[in-house]
Amino acid sequence: MTPVIPGMHPDPSVCRVGDDYYLVCSSFEYFPGIPVFHSRDLVNWTQLGNALDRTSQLLLTAETPSSAGIYAPTLRHHDGRFWLIVTSVSHGGGNMVFTATDPAGPWSDPIPLPDVGGIDPDLAWDDEGNCWCTVAGVSQYRIDLATGETLGEPARLWSGTPGAKAPEAPHLYRIGEYWYLMIAEGGTERGHGVSIARGPAPDGPFEPCPANPILSHRSTDEPVQNTGHADLVQGPDGAWWMVLLGVRPGGGTPGWHVLGRETFLAPVSWVDGWPVVGELRSGPVAAVSERDDFDGSELRPCWISVRDRSSRHCTTEERSGWLTLHARGSGVDDPAVVFAGRRQQHLSCRARTLLDPAEGSGGLAVRFDEEHHYEIEVASGEARVLARIGPLRTVVASRSIAAGPVVLGVQVDQARELRDARSGPDTISFGIEESDGTFTVLATLDGRYLSTEVAGGFTGRVIGVYAATGTVHFDWFDYVA
Repeated sequence: MTPVIPGMHPDPSVCRVGDDYYLVCSSFEYFPGIPVFHSRDLVNWTQLGNALDRTSQLLLTAETPSSAGIYAPTLRHHDGRFWLIVTSVSHGGGNMVFTATDPAGPWSDPIPLPDVGGIDPDLAWDDEGNCWCTVAGVSQYRIDLATGETLGEPARLWSGTPGAKAPEAPHLYRIGEYWYLMIAEGGTERGHGVSIARGPAPDGPFEPCPANPILSHRSTDEPVQNTGHADLVQGPDGAWWMVLLGVRPGGGTPGWHVLGRETFLAPVSWVDGWPVVGELRSGPVAAVSERDDFDGSELRPCWISVRDRSSRHCTTEERSGWLTLHARGSGVDDPAVVFAGRRQQHLSCRARTLLDPAEGSGGLAVRFDEEHHYEIEVASGEARVLARIGPLRTVVASRSIAAGPVVLGVQVDQARELRDARSGPDTISFGIEESDGTFTVLATLDGRYLSTEVAGGFTGRVIGVYAATGTVHFDWFDYVA
């Protein structure tokens, strides 16, 4: 089973305008924030851009930890405009709204909602034009989107199954004669699920569906787990669909997922006024081969950096046809400090880059967070493979290399057979491409240590290039799966 949007694309929210579907996801500590996708069939998606691509929209400071930042956006189209509401878990953050006439951008600067607490905000409008904002918990506010002010006091709503933890990800819909309140509950781990209630008005009262949860893979052997945080959309043919997050754990016990939470799709039918969710639909399975020669004035939308992307530190215009990274200091332990990468989107894949380290040191990294990353780094005529796992950092292997540009590579191989219950989900091999085109592996590392089950948090792997000291140039980067 493959996702419709693989890799770290959690908390999907979708809306339709005519024959076009648009979808957004959480982006956490990465900049630019909130990837925006387009589709005509809900299966094949193309990234249009990122909604938050300016520091006036998204300011992530050095104190913003991994798995903080941008949480759970909701995307809606109303009165001729696109509306995007989101929580920023960072300095000066909180809940805020952005608008655009074109989902590809540009998006406005934020409209702060200082009196709206909580996370996972949703927007819905009634026939009288009132705008209702519902947040995890579950609480609801009536708000003035022009000013960001709340109108009246917040109200507590139906909060899911008694005894189930973490009622979150609320979405409110007017469908037929009822208002439906759909939430996630059970936590975003293996107990995750989707439940729903309905009532006569946007503020209830709500009666729960007798078949709740309407979707959950908890306590099953389904290959996709942690299913939840869903959103509903109706197609132009009248059919209903659900987008949701899920993970693909691999290896032995307890299972390790490495790509983060991904976006899946399921059909929805209606029985006696309640939604019935069908089996997950598989996404595209064709081979992928993507190469970036850094010929544009800006990086493509799939490229992300940690917390910011200043042109002083990351540019394609300093050396034509190359990506240039300038390290902020010397001896930086975390390669993500000056980093540009793309989400790992496949359980097995390969990435390579041509690096010129003449003015500094840097290389190719697989990043999970500041304390969990592997990389191959070139400096002073030596290539070395480094591993950072929690408080430990070590040189795993090294080799002398000739001066000048060098091709570095990383190969991720999904585990096909389990040696024992502790078998990891994959292996990650780092090496150098020789002058004759052969690939020499310097070290192969266990993929478990770059997984959510080890590192914790809400993110997944990102593969990319970095500068640790000085200035490093990259001629191209390719990703094959």
